[in-house]
Amino acid sequence: MANSKTAEKRHRQSVGRRMRNRTAKSEIRTAMRRFLVAVKDENKEAAEEQFNTIRKLLDTAVSRGIMHKNTVARKKSRLAKHLNNLK
Repeated sequence: MANSKTAEKRHRQSVGRRMRNRTAKSEIRTAMRRFLVAVKDENKEAAEEQFNTIRKLLDTAVSRGIMHKNTVARKKSRLAKHLNNLK
């Protein structure tokens, strides 16, 4: 239980931010699963399309402060390795 009005407000704000961040991260994980399925099926066109989508989502997450830039760089690098192995 919050002891002051400001603590109550901060709690409300943190709950809202948490939900937005969870939604964004879930969307990224879903896109990654779709990408890995396309790679497994050796569908190069679908994999490239999904990779571009993931890259955009990850860059947006960095700009919004949801994920750290080094984490995103690592994820993009690992996904690019999968994509390059298809070629």
